[in-house]
Amino acid sequence: MSELKSQIQEDMKTAMRAKDKLRLGTVRMLLAAIKQREIDEKIVLDDAQIINTINKMIKQGRDSQTQFEQADRQELAQKEKEEIEVLINYLPEQLSAEQTEKIVQDTVSSAGATSMRDMGKVMGQLKSKLEGRTDMRIVSELVKKILSSS
Repeated sequence: MSELKSQIQEDMKTAMRAKDKLRLGTVRMLLAAIKQREIDEKIVLDDAQIINTINKMIKQGRDSQTQFEQADRQELAQKEKEEIEVLINYLPEQLSAEQTEKIVQDTVSSAGATSMRDMGKVMGQLKSKLEGRTDMRIVSELVKKILSSS
């Protein structure tokens, strides 16, 4: 069993003992998503695949939060925000904006990218380097900005 999955299961037990309903619900939801993916794909997920699942859940949570805010359902938007904060704790240490920008600049240079047509190639390289360590939407925006100005 992966180290991250063990940590998540321990956190579920801790949340049960502490009667922390928000954390318990969120961790159970995460474990259910991991288990569902393992069953669907007939594999045992490693840490990288679990991080990918967590990122997907965070993205869905942010989308839901935005929709709840637009519908003026602040209590539901707040619940999504709190769940996202719980999930973020399982991601590797996040990169600063400066670190992200430097990695993006270096990757664009090393890939020899000169136009927007090269964006797919650059994003492919960046995804393996940055997945789970920063918001890939921000990375995409940086790449677009760099390639459109060259």
